Amino acid sequence: MTSAVGLDLGGTQIKGVVITSAGEILRREMRATNDGGTDSLAWAGVAKELADELGGVLPVGLSAPGLAARDRRSIALLPGRLRGIEGLDWTEFLGRARPVPVANDAHSALAGEAWLGSARGLQNAVLLTLGTGVGGAILSEGKILRGHLGRAGHLGHTCLDVHGPPSIVGTPGALEDFIGNHNIAARTDGRFATTHALIAASQAGDAEATRVWLDSVHALACAIASFINILDPEAVIIGGGIAQADDALFDPLRAELARIEWRPAGHTVKLLPAALGEWAGALGAARAALLAGGETGNL
Repeated sequence: MTSAVGLDLGGTQIKGVVITSAGEILRREMRATNDGGTDSLAWAGVAKELADELGGVLPVGLSAPGLAARDRRSIALLPGRLRGIEGLDWTEFLGRARPVPVANDAHSALAGEAWLGSARGLQNAVLLTLGTGVGGAILSEGKILRGHLGRAGHLGHTCLDVHGPPSIVGTPGALEDFIGNHNIAARTDGRFATTHALIAASQAGDAEATRVWLDSVHALACAIASFINILDPEAVIIGGGIAQADDALFDPLRAELARIEWRPAGHTVKLLPAALGEWAGALGAARAALLAGGETGNL
């Protein structure tokens, strides 16, 4: 039985995991990313130290924000964060004999969920991560859909209002502007700094907080119904910090979907919470390393 290391680069933390091909987690570690210092590659040094500590001879896979290069050896595009990551060849940088497969963090998270989590056994699924913004990934016929440039799955930039302000990629009225945490103060006229505070006020009986929250859930349901019509998944999986609201999110979301989802012959797409939490990306990266080393599978 073989083992591999999965690294997940984040803006504040780098997560590392050692896992066997049978899915047994042998070790998990976190390190501060150390991004933004005077040394532009200080964060990369942290990643290398963690990879060496977890298993200097084990195969490694890497999950990171941004668009992965076509050869999957580097991140091709990530403006404004992790300075120096664009074009950094991770196989060379980590000094590994085997190629280090590099993937977008949302793609890796869905690969992890498909291996060991809520998407296990599924062939077609959509993942949405609700946090500062909205991330996403698509499982199509058992494979992570990456697309021509690696943009596939950026579902948070789906247009819900053609007259709305542009998102960070220029899409007007994007989904993440309706439910992401990044603009919650603007959406609540400065009353709330976080979505969790908004939800707590709603649950305490605040009518205006309830209105704003249910409007957000309605927008999310409209987007999910559109994804269902386009992609025809078996399940939609919801993760990220906002998903920790549990029933406060899933109950009204299921009610909205019951009203607007197209359900041929009564068929309902499953709505599932993500199972792997913050470790999904690292586990998906380790899975990619195992597959690159000859394990069976096609994620």
